[in-house]
Amino acid sequence: MMQTPASMVMGIVFAPLGLVLVFTAAITPQWREGQARLNIGGTGSLLRSGAKGQGLGVRPGSVEALLLLRSDGLWESCLQVEQSELKQCWPVAGPYQRDARVRLVQGLVLTSLFLCGIGIVLACIGVRCWTDLPLRRVAASGGLLVVTAGLLSLTGLGVYTHNLRRLGVDPSQGLSNPRFPQLSLNPAGSLYFGWLGSCLQVLGGVALLFSFKRPRCPTCPSRQEQTVCPACHSCPEMTSKTDMDVYEVSC
Repeated sequence: MMQTPASMVMGIVFAPLGLVLVFTAAITPQWREGQARLNIGGTGSLLRSGAKGQGLGVRPGSVEALLLLRSDGLWESCLQVEQSELKQCWPVAGPYQRDARVRLVQGLVLTSLFLCGIGIVLACIGVRCWTDLPLRRVAASGGLLVVTAGLLSLTGLGVYTHNLRRLGVDPSQGLSNPRFPQLSLNPAGSLYFGWLGSCLQVLGGVALLFSFKRPRCPTCPSRQEQTVCPACHSCPEMTSKTDMDVYEVSC
């Protein structure tokens, strides 16, 4: 077996981890979440009937306050009644779906996932498991794509976080939501997964970029002007060594 440079090992580990985390963030509906108290009453209320079915103790004819938990993702939104299993999710729609900033983030995240996947494939080919020497330029090209993917996802996360409380909200109505009064929106778990995954993508890609740097080859003891690499065995002192020894010294 030949020794693989540490930077390549670091890159080939961090890049897939970042891809998995960003993908997890993209498909989960917890980019932002908020709570709202909703007063319910009357026998015809759907929420009241559902809450009664969940054993929340809503008395007929009374007015009770339910705490609703609202969460939004890039492609799905959910609504749940606190302390119950009553939960409903639906594809994003309305002003939130039509918001240009949401669509921008969707495009950036999808592009990031695509580029990172291609970069990981190139990195795997460059690191090599079937040749004596790594394909440094191929691995470094994969690292460049992974870095680009990480920067794109970081940009999308930054846009979403900066506009988190304004996404899908009509400016003429302010920050209040007429359907869910007193709804306060805050960052949720998927955002943190996305930030962590994007940082891992950047770190992994930068590590792979070090593959562009040529390894320093040892000099031949008897010929100081001549350098010796694994592919060159013109030095008498090196020809007696195994390929493993020469490779470890040079790379």
